[in-house]
Amino acid sequence: MNWISRIILYLTLNIVAGCSVFESKPEAQQCAATEPVSCPVCPGAESLQCPEPQVVEKIVTVTAPSPVISAPPKATTAGKMNLPIVGAIEWATVEPGDIRMEARIDTGAEFTSVHAEDIQLVEKDGKRWVHFSLIKPDTAEKVAVERRLRKKIKIRQSDSEKQTRYVVEMWITLGEIRSLVEVTLSDRDHMEYPLLIGRNMLVDTMIVDVSDRHTVKSPK
Repeated sequence: MNWISRIILYLTLNIVAGCSVFESKPEAQQCAATEPVSCPVCPGAESLQCPEPQVVEKIVTVTAPSPVISAPPKATTAGKMNLPIVGAIEWATVEPGDIRMEARIDTGAEFTSVHAEDIQLVEKDGKRWVHFSLIKPDTAEKVAVERRLRKKIKIRQSDSEKQTRYVVEMWITLGEIRSLVEVTLSDRDHMEYPLLIGRNMLVDTMIVDVSDRHTVKSPK
């Protein structure tokens, strides 16, 4: 081979080698946008596996609210006779005079008693009557009353001599109950309540709950 042929061969080999060096590398295969659920397989690439979804368990403890226990409704009647229940202090109306006053309900007292002033015993047509005045608590106004004398009783108070009291009949209304009751007339000005309702009105009529007061509603 002459030197010209060698030069041509040398140049040919260099050109071929240069082409192989500058040949561009194939671009990496890109996966197209996929659905969230699965990953497609790109042509010419290895299969791509989507990771399994992770399930996060969270236990929440909820404390149940405490049940609201309401008090049972308070009884208004009791006993076999279904008698109404009244408190130790109630409002009552005294007639005649239609005077509303606060009363102490006392099962230990035998008689019902009311505060009275200007008490006088008079006789008319051979019968004895009692003139007296009742006091309206809200206005201190005196209301003149005349009632037939039923009897006289002697009552001993603590550390005192027996006192004679006149007894008359008067209408007393307590809640839905209106009774004609024998009432003693006395000076209760030093007492907290002008009216004392005793057993002669309470027996077989109502039951007293001494732990309560002002439970009776006035009749409509």
